[in-house]
Parts: sequence; C-alpha cells; structure tokens
Amino acid sequence: MTELRDLVAAELNLPVDPRVGAMAEAIAAKHGTASRAVLFYGSCLREKQLEGLMLDFYLIVSDYRSAYQKKWLAVANRLIPPNVFYFEHEGLAAKYAVLSEADFAHECGPDAWNVSTAARFAQPSRLAWAVDEKARTTAIETVAQAAPALLGWTIIASKVSSILNLWREAFAHTFAAELRAERPERSAAIVDADPDRYQIFGELALSVMSAKRPANELDARRWWRRKQLKGKLYSIPRLAKASFTFAGGADYIAWKINRHAGTAIKLKPWQRRHPLLAAVTLLPRLLSSGAVR
Repeated sequence: MTELRDLVAAELNLPVDPRVGAMAEAIAAKHGTASRAVLFYGSCLREKQLEGLMLDFYLIVSDYRSAYQKKWLAVANRLIPPNVFYFEHEGLAAKYAVLSEADFAHECGPDAWNVSTAARFAQPSRLAWAVDEKARTTAIETVAQAAPALLGWTIIASKVSSILNLWREAFAHTFAAELRAERPERSAAIVDADPDRYQIFGELALSVMSAKRPANELDARRWWRRKQLKGKLYSIPRLAKASFTFAGGADYIAWKINRHAGTAIKLKPWQRRHPLLAAVTLLPRLLSSGAVR
C-alpha cells in the first residue's frame, strides 16, 4: 500500500490554480473550525478550464454538528450524506459536498454504502486546502483506498483482459448507479483522457485491493445490480434535500442536463420557485427520453 499511497500523495499535492486554492480556503472558512480538508476534482480539473463552468469540491469536516449553525443541516448530512451547496468566489462558481472524515473514509473503502465517492476519488483530484499536516495525511490515506475498492468491486464481474478496460467497466458500473445526464461513452472518456495514469494506478491498486468483495462472477453481478438500484433510489432524496441546500439548484441541474445530454430545457418561473416539484414533474420525461439514465 505504501507505493500506492505515495503515488496518491504526489497527485493530491500537485499545485492548483491560485483561484482554486482561494475558493477552497473560502469554503473551509465558511464552516469554521470543523473544516479539515478541501479536495478539488471533476471536469474542471480534467479540462483545466474554470471560467463559465461549475467547479467541484469536497469539504471534509471533523463532525457535522460543528460544521453548521443550523442543527437540521447537521442531521440531514448525517442521514443522507453528503450535503451539497452552491458557492461563488472571485467571479467563479462552484458546488461543494460535505462529508465527515469518518464518512469519507467509509465511502472510499470496500464496505461503502454507495459506490459514487470511491469512483470520484479513484480519478484525479487535488488537495486544495488542509488545516494541518494531520488532516492532509488522513485525506491522502482515505483517497488511497478508492482505486483498490473500485477495482475490487469490478474485477470479479469483469471479463476484460486489460487494466484500462477494467477501469472503463468500473466507471460504467458506477455511472449506472446514479441518475446522470452524461452519455454512456462518458465513462470511457475519463480513462482515455489519461491512459498512462490509469495504467499505473490500476497496477498498484490491483496489487493491494481488499479481499472484501463478491466471491464469484454471479455474486458480483448481483452485487452491482443492487448497488445500482440503491444508488438511483438514493439519488431521489438527495435531490430533494439539495432543493433546500443548493441555491440556484434547479438552474444548475437544467444546465448540466443540457450540457451533457444535448437537450434544451428552459425552466419556468414556478419551477425555479419550487425546484423539488419541478424535479418530480421533469424526471419522467427525462427518463423516457434518455436524457437522464
């Protein structure tokens, strides 16, 4: 695990655009002494573009109660993690998810309740801010679990013969565990954008992956079907919660669907005022058209 951890540490510690670092610091400041680390990830990192896009961050906190002034936000974060918030800083826009150190470690590990967090952090990310060296070390050790967990869940169910195809299949499985607007080929594009990185990370991850995974191919396929059904169902209360925590959430969701699915959704004024009701009314049409899967 030491070699993989060192590789993860080197990647996480790569410098970020100063504007990304300033935004990460501002996000941490908003949650006071509970803030432990801020990770930057996603399409803006891959594409090296910030203007006109929504930056993606994870804020890792010591505990939920200390992270919020309002008790209901702490309860919501504990019951349906993560909370997701909209944030603007110095002309840039972002969304950030909040997880405790304990939940982050669990969701990047082999026993994760949901596969999405491990899938995100098996991809490149940057440690844009940390309160101290202990928080930095903890974040590195947690992220180092993600690739072995993801590939460990996938390899038993896979018939592919190469590490890169194993990654592609892993991301295809995890995309299917969420309500997403991206096209199916998007999962392969993630790997194809940096094949050398995924080859190296994959070799090390396979050498240390946990034994806590399905025992055979049939069990593995059943395991993925359960995770995918659970993940899609879990997306519904998360979207409902986001309608209360994410200012401008309805416009962001419409923008993201239009960007990835090639649709032209235009929200009516009542849909902006009542995003939860808008989501309920739009979802059947989006599913039937294939814009969301």
